[in-house]
Amino acid sequence: MTRLVCLLSLFTCAAICARPQINHTGTTGVLASGQNETQEAQETQDAHEAQTTRGIIPAEFVKARPAKGHGPHTAAAGAGRPQYHRTSGTPVAATANLAQLGLTMWRLRPAAGADTGARLIVQKESETIEFVPERLPSDAPLHIGDRIRMSFESPRKGYLYVIDREQFADGNLGEPVLIFPTTRTRDGDNQVAAGKLIEIPAQEDQPNYFTLQQSRLKDAAQTGEMLTVIVADKPLEGITIGPKALTLETGQVQQWEQQWRARTEIFDLTGGRGKTWTRAEQEAGADGTRQLTQEDPEPQTIYRVALNSGAPLLVNVGLRYGPMKQPPSKIRR
Repeated sequence: MTRLVCLLSLFTCAAICARPQINHTGTTGVLASGQNETQEAQETQDAHEAQTTRGIIPAEFVKARPAKGHGPHTAAAGAGRPQYHRTSGTPVAATANLAQLGLTMWRLRPAAGADTGARLIVQKESETIEFVPERLPSDAPLHIGDRIRMSFESPRKGYLYVIDREQFADGNLGEPVLIFPTTRTRDGDNQVAAGKLIEIPAQEDQPNYFTLQQSRLKDAAQTGEMLTVIVADKPLEGITIGPKALTLETGQVQQWEQQWRARTEIFDLTGGRGKTWTRAEQEAGADGTRQLTQEDPEPQTIYRVALNSGAPLLVNVGLRYGPMKQPPSKIRR
């Protein structure tokens, strides 16, 4: 059994680790053999995506960002822009109520001498370790030992909330826990806007990644996590954040889902699997002062939502655990 909890210090971790959770610690796991796809397999899948799906250029998402050195809406979206393919969902017509959310899931690997891009620096006691984040598509399974991070982007202004629930094979979900925002991450600032990148965990967190580990409870019924992501025009009522993750009322989250969940399409960046973290993404996620521009990398996954009238954006993001020989795990942070 797992719980995704956004904790920003080992002291906080110790205070709540009595219950199963995805927790934030500095421990590292041994990556399961065969987890990293070979280059040949990646190229085969990318070719299949290009041949079997219609290429889509997310013009609205890109054009909402500022152009490099200029104001918004000046860069042309067309030839040469990366393309996306639809992975699931019902087609959404372009309407006035259309909203989008960008999410990039990153899996960390140890840095090698040949790596030239951005690196994530992890300070562990007296040792400094460097990792290279690599992109994961929305349907990629997670494995014991994986180190993961998430980055969110919204083309429209609002307030971001991320709720985690355990997911089980019988379809049931665990209790909802608000893992973002907390006052320990970005001082509680959860405002989003075009080009503004929000990372979970933040780069300054110690440690600054989640690690998938063996669960002490060995609950074989668990199959993954369900993240409910909300972008609201104004702060949600009744939510008072603090330094720790906040357990919410199940009925409250279910009510939000019933009122706000809407038709959603999911698109993945064609050829994005395995692409590494860029310096532009590193700088934009560091402190919020540097925006992503129209020339910078797009998110790996884009959710297009036909909003209900007057409703916030709400999408459910499933984190699926891949096959394993041992019972399901817990992620420590």
